[in-house]
Amino acid sequence: MTSELRGRRALVTGGAVRLGRATALALARAGADVVIHYRESADEARATVRDIEACGVRGWAVRGDLREEAEARRVVDEARGVAGPIDILVNSASMFPKAKFEEFGRDELLASIDVNAWAPLVLARRVVEQAESGHIVNFLDTRAFGYDWVHVAYHASKVLLELFTREMALRWAPRFQVNAVAPGLVLPPPGESAEYVERLLKTNPLERAGTPEEIAAAVVFLAGSRFVTGQVLFVDGGRHLRAGA
Repeated sequence: MTSELRGRRALVTGGAVRLGRATALALARAGADVVIHYRESADEARATVRDIEACGVRGWAVRGDLREEAEARRVVDEARGVAGPIDILVNSASMFPKAKFEEFGRDELLASIDVNAWAPLVLARRVVEQAESGHIVNFLDTRAFGYDWVHVAYHASKVLLELFTREMALRWAPRFQVNAVAPGLVLPPPGESAEYVERLLKTNPLERAGTPEEIAAAVVFLAGSRFVTGQVLFVDGGRHLRAGA
């Protein structure tokens, strides 16, 4: 375990599985105490907390439905109750529904915005209220800087979150630094096999997939930075360079 974040207290939404889990463990290895949020993955959450504690730090799990604004605020309050003031917030939780441009409706759009953009803002506001200073890292998507004709509602919500990231960085400086990570091709979507990733390798200049650990390392860097705010760190093999191609 390194000590670059020793004494810090992190909350990672969606921290029981996938990139959220990798991020929670990376923060723990860097010395932070970590609260993970989950909605349905109770078994995975308990396992992740055990792995966090195996890093020599404290870990907890808090359940909450981020589709409800009051629940989002309660998640921060409960995290503070067990860990103390939260000074690192990682907004990792998201929903990724298929929604083609020709077919998606208002309800699908608003549902994606609720979880992927509004909840991160609500969580961040609550964190800023209860801590003197800290870092917020939002998860975007490299496709948010191009087009995704199959997941239009998701895409729109991530575009909005990128705007919120810049606005948070301005409004809450100098107390809080707010940045984002934009992962590229790393894991197949839920329900898809590894072949999904293999088929898309040539869509980025490096022609390979990333790893959850590479995404998590970017979050740890931003959570420990002292002179970076309002930025989007692409960890995507260069895919964003072809956004308009």
